[in-house]
Amino acid sequence: MISLNVNGKKFKVEVPPDTPLLWVIRDNLKLMGTKYGCGIGECGTCTVLINGKAARSCTIPVEQAKGKKIVTIEGIPEDHPVKKAWIKEQVVQCGYCQPGVILQVTALMAESPKPDAAKIIGKMNDIICRCGSYPRIKKGIKTAVQISRKEGQKT
Repeated sequence: MISLNVNGKKFKVEVPPDTPLLWVIRDNLKLMGTKYGCGIGECGTCTVLINGKAARSCTIPVEQAKGKKIVTIEGIPEDHPVKKAWIKEQVVQCGYCQPGVILQVTALMAESPKPDAAKIIGKMNDIICRCGSYPRIKKGIKTAVQISRKEGQKT
């Protein structure tokens, strides 16, 4: 039995310890926002936050996640500056990669509340958006920073 803290709730799952966290989140916890993309941690679609850091859940054995604070897209409040910015700027095209992108941006803003263009590109460079909405993502990040500053919120 493995105990997990996901989105502030405690869960116990009975799975092999080497099961990828992605599949535990989706299959056992029924949180469907975290998506399967490549299965090798390259595209970023499966990104979650583990202790506040962006992590690829498809490559992390569930055993390595026990005792850590895990946040999925379902754990990001609707009034979070990143979600507000995504709506305001109409960032989403197909939407498949967006949960991972939003979590990557959330981690970026927590690390660097006022990221410059180089920091944004450096952190977002390894997220693959199949629709190519990168200009909208970049605009969304800038808007999220503005919203966060205006509202005095911590990400």
